[in-house]
Amino acid sequence: QVQLKESGGGSVQAGAYLRLSCTASGRPFSGLAVGWFRQAPGAERKIVSAISRTGDMTDYADSVKGRFTISRDAAKNTVYLQMDSLKPEDTAVYFCAARFTSTTDSYYYNPDVYTYWGQGTQVTVSS
Repeated sequence: QVQLKESGGGSVQAGAYLRLSCTASGRPFSGLAVGWFRQAPGAERKIVSAISRTGDMTDYADSVKGRFTISRDAAKNTVYLQMDSLKPEDTAVYFCAARFTSTTDSYYYNPDVYTYWGQGTQVTVSS
């Protein structure tokens, strides 16, 4: 079993930055591919970014490319989402999700393939 805990959300002005953290516990972190998703009120949950278990492969939704950066720190069992130049449309609850994978360079966009989810952290960006 894996437990995921997000942190780092908050309320900021447009143009500001936040760094979200997703810390995993319970089983070896090195076997986990991780994704960040977000869900705005009344909307479906959507992928923001994903990272392979090694961190070598990453990808981003078009809406955040060039502004958000995903990374992972194996020593801290943590995946980060650095969010720069925040916009009001980035307002949402952000969730991290993880799944074990045997392939080192795979990342996943489909929320249905993730096994473990955090409880979410609110990000609010005002104009």
